[in-house]
Amino acid sequence: MRYVITFLLLTACYFGKAQIIDSFPMPALKFDPKGELIITASATSSKNDFDFLVGKWKMKNKHLNKRLEGCREYTEFDSEVEDLGVLDGMGNFDVVRRRLDDGKVYEGRTIRTFDPGTRLWRLYWIDVNGGALEPPVIGSFHDGIGLFFGKDFQVGRPVIVVYKWDKTNPERPKWSQAFSDDNGKTWEWNYANTSYRVK
Repeated sequence: MRYVITFLLLTACYFGKAQIIDSFPMPALKFDPKGELIITASATSSKNDFDFLVGKWKMKNKHLNKRLEGCREYTEFDSEVEDLGVLDGMGNFDVVRRRLDDGKVYEGRTIRTFDPGTRLWRLYWIDVNGGALEPPVIGSFHDGIGLFFGKDFQVGRPVIVVYKWDKTNPERPKWSQAFSDDNGKTWEWNYANTSYRVK
């Protein structure tokens, strides 16, 4: 009996750890009559919101092995990031590199632009797999937490995507990603990383 209890406890710990990518309580989404997301900048949103990210970083990543399938297993890996401020403070981009098991280097880039009219940031992602820029996620920061939303098509169906940036500790910023396939009623956090400043 003791061994059965120990096994059950270990199983619970494993699966509990595996499914906690993030647990941030998401705000309710708003849509216009055409079904498009309504995104409004926070009162404090500014072109300086990503200044904390400029520099070189080591990044600890983990992501679910499958998305929107109830998967509880994830993969962990390290990557390197260099981030630059551009466009006289109205933009920001980074280069992410990761050496794969076969020795090849995976590279991706995030391009961030700030709209002074709406005071909203647009974040675009592109990587070595090619193709067009992915649709942007759009949003702003409030009290050190940035939420950026967009529509996309993943795992064979339309989803709402959110990127969450947590810069409450700017020397250990955290990023995470979630998908919703029911217009924001429920979310699956499927990817997260923590960055550690190199310089």
